[in-house]
Amino acid sequence: MSHADLIFQQNIREILNNGVWDTDQEVRPHWEDGTPAHTIKKFGIVNRYNLQEEFPILTLRRTYWKTALDELLWIWQKKSNNIHDLNAKIWDQWADETGSIGKAYGYQLGVKHHYPEGDMDQVDRVLYDLKHNPASRRIMTNIYNFQDLHEMHLYPCAYSMTFNVSGKTLNAILNQRSQDMLAANNWNVVQYALLVHMMAQVSGLVPGELVHVIADAHIYDRHVPIVEELISQTPTDAPTLTMDPSVTDFYAFDRNSFQLEGYTPASFQATIPIAI
Repeated sequence: MSHADLIFQQNIREILNNGVWDTDQEVRPHWEDGTPAHTIKKFGIVNRYNLQEEFPILTLRRTYWKTALDELLWIWQKKSNNIHDLNAKIWDQWADETGSIGKAYGYQLGVKHHYPEGDMDQVDRVLYDLKHNPASRRIMTNIYNFQDLHEMHLYPCAYSMTFNVSGKTLNAILNQRSQDMLAANNWNVVQYALLVHMMAQVSGLVPGELVHVIADAHIYDRHVPIVEELISQTPTDAPTLTMDPSVTDFYAFDRNSFQLEGYTPASFQATIPIAI
């Protein structure tokens, strides 16, 4: 079975068995009908994915990984904060009449900063250091900019990446303040696993570990019966990720640069409501 499935099942059982409900508190999220969206949560879940062993995508249900990749490229390549640049509808509810989500996500990665080597944004600084300063312990990004939070239509959930090179292996830590475990957990894991693969390939490195640190790992009240059914599904083996080896420029990757061979997820058709 896929190790990503095992981790997900363990996380869900831990939250359901030992988590804390917030039903005695007022909460910001709500359902489409206006009902408060309460959660059961665990604080401080840390998961490790060895990208040399497998690509960490769920087989318990289908993760639409090409759409997840589109969002990743929208944020990290295009550095966009406008949904008109995104080939999906996943951000529509947070966009204004111009399509903007405010000074969030891609906007923050695209802001240029001054360095002795020249002016670079956060993504280009990472790419520069991986090639020129691989021993650095300062290779990271952070989009939780307090100065601009009031101009973000949604505060960043996955907000920081720390890259670390050991020999010729690229490892990374994804820090996340909040995680909707059913709707978004594997979505984010897939995205940032792909990012590590991309960064490694263009830097002459091999991908190693992705460590996912989640501060508030939660399951929404209306998701509980869905996740209980989901973790009872029979998982299959993890698929194999293949990448176009000719791509040596991070900005040359596109959705056709990647393929998953042998991805046979379980047929799971439950509709997942999204709290907003």
